[in-house]
Amino acid sequence: MTGPTLVLRERKPEGTQVEVRPGLAVGGRAFVVMAGPCAVEDTAQMAEVAAAVAQAGCPVLRGGTYKPRTSPYAFQGLGAAGVRMLVDAAGRNGLAAVSEIMEPEDALEGVAILQVGARNMHNSALLKALSLQKRPVLLKRGLAATFEEWLLAAEYLLAGGNDQVILCERGIRTFETATRNTLDLGAVVLAKQRTHLPVIVDPSHASGRRELVIPLSLAAAAAGADGLLVEVHPHPSEARCDGAQALLPDELRDLMRRLPAVLGAVDRELWRAPARRRAAV
Repeated sequence: MTGPTLVLRERKPEGTQVEVRPGLAVGGRAFVVMAGPCAVEDTAQMAEVAAAVAQAGCPVLRGGTYKPRTSPYAFQGLGAAGVRMLVDAAGRNGLAAVSEIMEPEDALEGVAILQVGARNMHNSALLKALSLQKRPVLLKRGLAATFEEWLLAAEYLLAGGNDQVILCERGIRTFETATRNTLDLGAVVLAKQRTHLPVIVDPSHASGRRELVIPLSLAAAAAGADGLLVEVHPHPSEARCDGAQALLPDELRDLMRRLPAVLGAVDRELWRAPARRRAAV
């Protein structure tokens, strides 16, 4: 037997809900938006963006601390120091945190969701190590991975005993050059039909263009995705990586205002933080 089995819908027809923390799960009726910068840069940046994410009503703060980059000369992230900045900013604003892990030994204490990036989707050693942990894992689809390869990567995690897995469609590399990648919403629909795992969409990496992020986010909600992973930066022109695809804080608020109408049409609702958890405006 070589194909995926544990991830298939018939194993759990009711679907899996990944509990991020008490009261916050991905995969239920509520649509969860995770937002934040591509990379943690400094304390001031994280304080500003975390407040904006909380004020918009998003429950999860994203931020890259260990950054695999195409060029060895590009910003590689702040590592453990960045993790501390991310977790501190998230905690001060009542948010959970999601960040990429590159090695099993990476210090990601306090991070609620461990992200396996597109470049590491095929890293079986990392997947096996994470399969032994009972922590939520967000598994991004590889840059040129087939649908079946994506499911098999998730199978590695479940085979080791970790069923707290969130699939993330982030666009695949095609012949098209007008966008950074090609967002495969068909794969989102298929993943929801074939697997019991929750599926979210990263429209920022898929498009590479700020003006496309909101329309693609609304399309993802209409297609049945369980949430979004979007990039937000208070000063995109100063970002150390991927500023061109980062929403401004007021654009994030606009997205959150527009999502409920689309979600209502597909019998879903937007997850909103209880008033006591939101940062003061």
